[in-house]
Amino acid sequence: MTETMAVPYAAVPRRATGAMRAFGAACLARGEVEVKQFFRSKDAVVFTLALPMVLLALLASIFSHNIPGTGVPYSQVYTTGLLAGGVASTSFLNLAVAIAGERENGGLKRLAGTPMPRTAYFAGKAIVVVVTCTLEVAVLLVFGHFAYGVAFPGSLGRWWTFIWVTLLGATSMSLLGIALSSLPRSSRSAAPVANLPLLVLEFISGVFVPFTSLSPGLYGFAGAFPLRWMAEGYRAALLPSYFQRVEPGHHWDQTAMALVMAAWLVVGLVLSARTFRWTGRGER
Repeated sequence: MTETMAVPYAAVPRRATGAMRAFGAACLARGEVEVKQFFRSKDAVVFTLALPMVLLALLASIFSHNIPGTGVPYSQVYTTGLLAGGVASTSFLNLAVAIAGERENGGLKRLAGTPMPRTAYFAGKAIVVVVTCTLEVAVLLVFGHFAYGVAFPGSLGRWWTFIWVTLLGATSMSLLGIALSSLPRSSRSAAPVANLPLLVLEFISGVFVPFTSLSPGLYGFAGAFPLRWMAEGYRAALLPSYFQRVEPGHHWDQTAMALVMAAWLVVGLVLSARTFRWTGRGER
């Protein structure tokens, strides 16, 4: 009897391992589909990667002098701000618009009716966000280095800051984008609905307007949202240490960066779970 009772228990770990492998394979397969769809749209790839570089070149030509009180040119500060803005656009904006479109054309409804685990859909979106963010950040960082002398992170600690700010910022903004995708009434209104909050945050978080030119109240308000802290995180990773003296708190507060972004990650997760719909309004 001991031997017969042992068979089911021995089979449980094997079944669980098999289920995990099947789930992992489904996630990777969905991620491969998402990445292929992105790269098949060559104009989207080109404009996604080129836009931050064009904006940096324009802003650097307008603000060609140094930040007052430092020897750091505006072009280097704009590089850090546009890194944050690019990650937010690639994660928050792109997901909000893409998911709203997939919901309206029935793509989400069809996917929900397949044997694919529903969570694999979100894993696929996470994979494409990681790929596109990595490409965009790498291209802009290299461009900023060779065109404007932005130094690569000079230590393991700075590389770690650069990496975790990118990952945590992209994750929190992605979840907020997924949550926002349920708000537009149609795919045509998705871009304006998502662009409005993003543009407002970009202007008050030091992406388009130097944070040193913003009023303390406005910049303090931006501190309630993740984009300001993403930009500050990139400054901490890429700019000289003495640049901290012109920061509002006269230092780079990595604890506040992590706490605010993590808080919005939780908010985005809760909102996504409560509001996400596989069908359009009024559909079943």
